[in-house]
Amino acid sequence: MKIVFLDADTIGSDISLAPIESKGELVIYPRTPQELVDERIAGFDVVITNKVQIRKEHIDMAPSLKLVCVAATGTNNVDVEYAESKGIPVRNVAGYSTESVSQVTFMHILNLVGKGMYFDNFIKSGEYTRQGLFTDVSNPFFELKGKTLGIVAMGNIGSRVAQIASVFGMKVVYYSTSGTSHCTDYPSLPLDELLAVSDVVSIHAPLNPKTANLITYDKMKLMKREAYLVNMGRGGIVNEKELVDALNDGLIAGAALDVFEREPIGEEHPYMKDLKDPSKLIMSPHIAWASREARKLLIEKLANNIY
Repeated sequence: MKIVFLDADTIGSDISLAPIESKGELVIYPRTPQELVDERIAGFDVVITNKVQIRKEHIDMAPSLKLVCVAATGTNNVDVEYAESKGIPVRNVAGYSTESVSQVTFMHILNLVGKGMYFDNFIKSGEYTRQGLFTDVSNPFFELKGKTLGIVAMGNIGSRVAQIASVFGMKVVYYSTSGTSHCTDYPSLPLDELLAVSDVVSIHAPLNPKTANLITYDKMKLMKREAYLVNMGRGGIVNEKELVDALNDGLIAGAALDVFEREPIGEEHPYMKDLKDPSKLIMSPHIAWASREARKLLIEKLANNIY
């Protein structure tokens, strides 16, 4: 069996691909420009992609193709319907990153609420030394205990985030983006009500027609001015320009993001150029999924998908 991995750099050099190599002859490309897809998948039985697009025209140019494996949960970069119409299954990997994403979610929540970046800079800038006191209470933070966490999408990750929040003593409510409230452990609320009552809103939804542009300026108007917004789902769920406007206008206290509508973001992106107070926004480069343990499990599950 001939297998090609089109963008292995997304997994990292610290993770062994041996489980996949055991399945057949593996050819590895660190990255694949879209214009080279046809050339690189020709003659292969199995194609592995993380973010490289596999569309109808690529499938038509690969008569040997028998299986497409996506090194991620989402399959929006593959024309699944067309592949399956040609008898080519598309297999994703679910559930590998729950612990990783949940951990990074709280890394961001704690940094936002606890003003972690501010206090670190307060010392490193020399201000702590200059101001002469043993402490700094000029930038108050609040405790999570007794506060409300509003979770958008109560799937595997949302449920794990809810469990962790409960340990902190937070009240948890959620909004079902599918319209079906399967989880009975926590109250399900309409989106507008969830936004109004939450001290922290954490998004863990996929991007689809129901969630695209879900959080707009008008929606952020409903939030408490001291509340925080965290997006660990997909970039297109939050209107990026309107988030900057909301932060600039003081509608919410701050936000943390791990995902963006276009990745990587450009130098002229509103997040980079238009924020009046950059300290209100904490960003990470789509790494919530990527703990060492999660990436190792991802490769194991990818290998199990190859038959």
